Amino acid sequence: MWFTSDNAGPAAPQVIEAVAKANESYTGSYGADPIMDRVRDRIREIFEAPEAAVYLVATGTAANSLALACLVEPWQTVYCHRNAHIEEDECAAPEFYTGGAKLTLLDGAHAKIDPDSLQQAIDFTARAGVHNVQKGALSITNATENGAVYSLEELRALTSIARSADIPVHLDGARFTNALVAMGCTPAEMTWKSGVDAVSFGGTKNGLIGVEAVILFDPKRAWEFELRRKRGGHLFSKHRYLSAQMEAYLTDDLWRDLAGKANAQAAKLSAGIMALPNAELNHPTDANIVFASWPRSGHKNAQEVGAQYYFWPFDQSLEGPDDELLSARLVCNWATTDADIDTFLGLIAP
Repeated sequence: MWFTSDNAGPAAPQVIEAVAKANESYTGSYGADPIMDRVRDRIREIFEAPEAAVYLVATGTAANSLALACLVEPWQTVYCHRNAHIEEDECAAPEFYTGGAKLTLLDGAHAKIDPDSLQQAIDFTARAGVHNVQKGALSITNATENGAVYSLEELRALTSIARSADIPVHLDGARFTNALVAMGCTPAEMTWKSGVDAVSFGGTKNGLIGVEAVILFDPKRAWEFELRRKRGGHLFSKHRYLSAQMEAYLTDDLWRDLAGKANAQAAKLSAGIMALPNAELNHPTDANIVFASWPRSGHKNAQEVGAQYYFWPFDQSLEGPDDELLSARLVCNWATTDADIDTFLGLIAP
């Protein structure tokens, strides 16, 4: 019963097998391997973007930060939700890699950016000219840190505002495929057809050992990204091990299948919790994360037998009245089983 994060889950067997196969012979280094050639072609095909520049890095922090560094100057700002991952969980890496670009924090329910909040922030930016930070880029997280998924209409409302202000758009897709499966759209519709310029196409949270793709829909940004990746220490010499993971991920729709399993298990877990008396759902379960509250007695029972998940926020205690509601975050991954969920629900039930 491990619900702390999809990062805690195992890699898919097909991925392990692909890495082992890549280890059987010699090949070019630094991305000059034939596997990467196939990965690049496949991602361009999937995203319907034949000219896109495609690169692999090992972490989501690197993917987001390097992509944003290609979109903004140090004296500009990146508009993002105040609960965005680039704000809360990346230790100022975006500011570091961009050379000091500011993050302007926006509001909106369930960590979705409210269009009015974005418009107001843009209108307020650079009001005193050279004395102020300048308009830079918009960063959207889908699925959000609160487990919600933007609709295409919501995405396009935000990118339209960005376009009107002549600023590029970055999509933080650490759980890109979870959002895609939930939305029932194509990768192209979720990205460049909706006004996105650069996307971090995540894989680590969805069954890979450790690899994320950065897709730049304007190939003119490619050389800058290559330089920034090298300078930032994120160009792998034995790159084929990244390539092999991504190729396995994209073969036979494995990427969609893994995300579909994680989403389905989260939906089951969410429904089970909400069937309990006095339980509350704190955010919609749109993808593979459940935010819910239930009585402290249930938390005690679950944690006494070793169930792993996070209180959300962290500063809650098992000490106190048994009927008090405590809130938690539970994340499902492709390997979460029905038995895990059924056992957990039995423990937290009154």
